[in-house]
Amino acid sequence: MRLPVFLLCFGLFGGCASRHRVAPATAALPPATAKTNQNVIVTPGRAMSGRVAAVNSAGRFVVLSFPLGSMPPLEKRLNVYRGGLKVGEVKVSGPQLDINIDADIVAGECQPGDEVRED
Repeated sequence: MRLPVFLLCFGLFGGCASRHRVAPATAALPPATAKTNQNVIVTPGRAMSGRVAAVNSAGRFVVLSFPLGSMPPLEKRLNVYRGGLKVGEVKVSGPQLDINIDADIVAGECQPGDEVRED
């Protein structure tokens, strides 16, 4: 019983020991490509972004909703985007309640769900 177990273990360990490592594919890159990527620094954008929660067309104001910790200051002008295209501009007027704040429509139009961000 010991002999077959010994031969099985010897065969498994012997097969693993005979394999050689393959050089990584990055070593095959030309030197010019490797040098140009060494000084690249990527930093995340700090622009605040929110959504239009409600619109009052008669009063020309909107209610904006922002994530926690990124509320714009009063009198801040923000651009309104729908489908990636700029459709309006708003000015934050307040008051603030939790993650919502009011803003006056300065130019264009707004609909619920539009993206609001500073540029």
